[in-house]
Amino acid sequence: MLNARCLGVNAAGHLTIGGRDTVELAQTYGTPLYVMDENEIRGNCRSYRQSIDKYYGGRGLVAYASKAFNCKAICRIVMEEGLGLDVVSGGELYTAMSVGFPADRIIFHGNNKSPDELAMAISYGVGRIVVDNIVELHLISQLAKSKKETAHIMLRIKPGIDAHTHNFVRTGQIDSKFGFALETGEAMEAVKTALAAPGVELRGLHCHIGSQIFDVEPFELAAQVMADFMADIRDQTGVALAELNLGGGFGICYTSDNDPPAYDSYMERVSQAVKKTCQQRKMETPFILIEPGRSIVGPAGITLYRVGAVKEIPGVRTYVSVDGGMTDNPRYILYQSQYTFTVASRAADAKVQGVTVAGKCCESGDLLGENVPLQEVHPGDILAVLATGAYNYSMASNYNRSCRPPVVLVNGQAARVIIRRETYEDLIRNDEE
Repeated sequence: MLNARCLGVNAAGHLTIGGRDTVELAQTYGTPLYVMDENEIRGNCRSYRQSIDKYYGGRGLVAYASKAFNCKAICRIVMEEGLGLDVVSGGELYTAMSVGFPADRIIFHGNNKSPDELAMAISYGVGRIVVDNIVELHLISQLAKSKKETAHIMLRIKPGIDAHTHNFVRTGQIDSKFGFALETGEAMEAVKTALAAPGVELRGLHCHIGSQIFDVEPFELAAQVMADFMADIRDQTGVALAELNLGGGFGICYTSDNDPPAYDSYMERVSQAVKKTCQQRKMETPFILIEPGRSIVGPAGITLYRVGAVKEIPGVRTYVSVDGGMTDNPRYILYQSQYTFTVASRAADAKVQGVTVAGKCCESGDLLGENVPLQEVHPGDILAVLATGAYNYSMASNYNRSCRPPVVLVNGQAARVIIRRETYEDLIRNDEE
């Protein structure tokens, strides 16, 4: 199964991405190697932007959630496609500003932003700072006053929605480190405090119910709850907030078991929920923001490894070891995330065995997948892991003093390195004698 439009199989039986032979890419750039297809990324950006135009009459903003994958090249692509940018750290913000990303289209998230990060955001004129807690609200007010600036903020609200996903990536329920709870009255008190705070302008509300969600219903419920809360705010304070950010979390196809809805159908159904609630509460439909991340870059990326040892333990399992592992993809050990694997040089062949794909780290748990269907595989083969464009490079580490792989961006017959491979010298650069 090839789970993205940018993937194919050529006449030689080799896996291709964006029309480029992955075996040749591995030979040219080495392994491990991340490869991203630029046309797929741009196409996904445009699909989301067009859905906002279609269902909200253009009264909205798609902001790419850059924690999925952030680098200068991606920030430029997103900027050129007319999207906004969601950042969650000073580093992500700095990267965006280094390429001239419009600050008014940046949304700054995080549950514990430092004073330096907040001061940086205010100085840059970030369009929306999403406030996570009351301590942060007071800090932003103090910083803005001291700089004689106005900080434009949104409040992160927990709508109490079960997103039907892994517990580690559920963020909309009351027991979450993120946001203000509706059930306890905390959210309404935060709104009233924000409206009275000097140096801040409350632009609207934000929610995010989780990640890798395939059901549209939780999104519809969250939209209804949030629109209702905006009406309650108007009724209690007389203030009609102008913006509603419904977050992201849209699922993608990692394996044949995944069946994500079309993002256009998601937007249609959620827009209906927002408009219906606003009509019932006699409220103007707010400016809508959404924050897709994984669904923009995830399907556009693959990781290529070279197979080393193939170790069969009779009656137990077969280990296929590769030259990467948890250092470039920790998602299996964190979330038991499932992927589709293929031998790049035999991508058209039937998958005839189930194997465990093991990394090279000195950890028994350094695995990329278990019971993985795979073609006949031998030492020296190139192994491709699909849909790794999101949260793989972003979460990569130097454990065991491993060098992070490079990222190559393909566009038709062109290919260029957008993040270079780390060297051993990079590893010791910050070491003191």
